[in-house]
Amino acid sequence: MTQILNAIVRAFRDLFQFKVLWIVIWPMLVAAFLWMILGVVFWSTFSGWIASGLTFIGIQEWLEGLEPRWVANVIQVTAHLILFIPLVFTTALLITAFFAMPALIRLVADRDYPQLKRENGGNNIANLLNAVLAIGVFIAIWVLSLPLWIIGIGVIVPFVAAAYLNQRLFRFDAVAEHATSEEMKSMFSTYQSSWWGLGLLTGLLQFVPILNLFAPVLTALAFIHFGLARLTSLRQAS
Repeated sequence: MTQILNAIVRAFRDLFQFKVLWIVIWPMLVAAFLWMILGVVFWSTFSGWIASGLTFIGIQEWLEGLEPRWVANVIQVTAHLILFIPLVFTTALLITAFFAMPALIRLVADRDYPQLKRENGGNNIANLLNAVLAIGVFIAIWVLSLPLWIIGIGVIVPFVAAAYLNQRLFRFDAVAEHATSEEMKSMFSTYQSSWWGLGLLTGLLQFVPILNLFAPVLTALAFIHFGLARLTSLRQAS
């Protein structure tokens, strides 16, 4: 736990550096703009999906008969926002992982881990496959857990999904440039619970107002610090 908290503290320290501030802003702006356009273009489609979901959990018929109508409209708009906000954050995470990670890795590695040799154990194809798998399982968690919302347990789903996506997406990128493929396998196995713990704690940031605006880059920085620190320890022990 100390190692996880230390990585998060270091990530907060780096977050407000001038070089990092733009990286903090643009993934969220691009993701929000993208989903605003998609929301307008496909409003009827999204509304149909939401109506199907509300029907599935048994409240759509209740909404249709609810008076006054503005209350039902507010609930439906809220449902759209509940769908929209996770989509924005998830998209921002993906943008950060694909396009911002190299710059963040250089910043952290050159300053805090200059002694680490770059072995480039993770190639672009492996990175892409890892991301596809992460997204696929993330979506599956949401879809397969829909019945849980009926009995109230569904409230834990966003946290489990965020923890999985963060640890699966960022642990690979954090060490792919510096570790060998063998070192990556060893680290993912040895520190599996720690990766999940870091994924959960950084995932919780997505649900904290204001702080969630910084969550994608803060998550990336925390995983970079944790991964490179563990790689340093691994090499020193060998």
